[in-house]
Parts: sequence; structure tokens; C-alpha cells
Amino acid sequence: IIAIVGPSGSGKSTLVDLLPRLRLPTKGVIQIDGIDIQEYTLESLRKVVSYAPQFPQIFNSTVKNHILYGKSDATDSDVLEAAQLSGAVDFIKLLPQKFDTILGDGAVKLSGGQMQRLDLARSLIKKSEILILDEPTSNLDIESEIRFKEALYQIRNKTDTMIIIITHQLSSISDADQIIVLNDGRVEASGSHVELLRKKNWYSRVWKMQTTESTQ
Repeated sequence: IIAIVGPSGSGKSTLVDLLPRLRLPTKGVIQIDGIDIQEYTLESLRKVVSYAPQFPQIFNSTVKNHILYGKSDATDSDVLEAAQLSGAVDFIKLLPQKFDTILGDGAVKLSGGQMQRLDLARSLIKKSEILILDEPTSNLDIESEIRFKEALYQIRNKTDTMIIIITHQLSSISDADQIIVLNDGRVEASGSHVELLRKKNWYSRVWKMQTTESTQ
């Protein structure tokens, strides 16, 4: 799990756009397995990347159909596996028709945390090597955030997927394997949570501010 953090305007979203070549770098090189990503075909590159946005777009369809948007030819066992990995299967089993439950426009029958876990299942069913999550916990309450984090670490422990998380909420990524701090388009610092707290940088300052606010 790699977390990318930093103030607004630091370049986090731009970096995410560069990885699947939604944008092209004006200088420098992005490599996957030592190969410049511009040497990959667009199809092969995007095949290895899945993306879950901050605000999932869920249509008036079934739970199963939403997960299948990630891979239309997936089997029922693939759907179940993705739901289990994302932590969505627990609430899906409580729905009236389970995987065949109609969600309604905007998934009005689900909470914010449930929508996030359902959309995570949609991203996982593709079994991509790289999973990008944009502010996945920004709209969740504490309990939903904890469940979402549990799902992420289950994915890390049970798959070979590299998870890249873009976030402002530092508490959600304190256990990440590596944290990269962007500031004004540059890498200001990188390391584990403990290593970054030892340095005077944006991360240590904001961590202190956020933990102080949470205890008040």
C-alpha cells in the first residue's frame, strides 16, 4: 500500500492521471517494471490499472451488475470473491434480494461506506496489478472508515495488488507500507508513518493538527 498525501494543489490528482496516461508528462519518465509507460499500448497499460473514485457512480441496477462493470464476463464466483475482498459481502447478504437487489439511482438504499465497498468490489473484480483509490474515506464516518481500512489490508494480504491511495485523511493511511508527501508538484518526503513523524515536514505538521482535532 502506497499513500500519496499533500496539500491541495500539490499534484496528487495530476500524478494519478499520469499513471494510466490520461495525461502525458512534459518531462521525466514513468516506468512500470523498468519500462517507460509510453512503450506500452494504451490497452495493455490500462488493463493493469483499476480506479475507484471519491464519489462512486452507481446506476439503477443490481448489486451484481455494478460489480460486473469492472469485468463483464466475470463468473458468479468472481463476483463473490470480489465482494468478500472488498468487505461488501456482509451487507449484501442482508439486502432483500442479496446480489440481485436493485439499488435505485445513486444507490439510495446504501450508506456512504456501503457504496465505497461496493465500488471497491467493482474495481477488484478486474484483478488488476495496480488499484488507485482517490480519497476513499473522505465521506465516511469513523465506523465505515475502519471497515474500509480492514478491507484494504485484507486485499494487501491476500492478493498481489499494489494499492495507491490519494488522501487528505492521514489517519486512514498510517499503516501504509510507504507514504509519499507531495508539495508544490515535488516529493517533499517519503517513508513510513513513524519515519515521517520524525521529520519536520507537511506530514508531521498536519498529523499533529488532525490528531489534536480528533481528541477535542
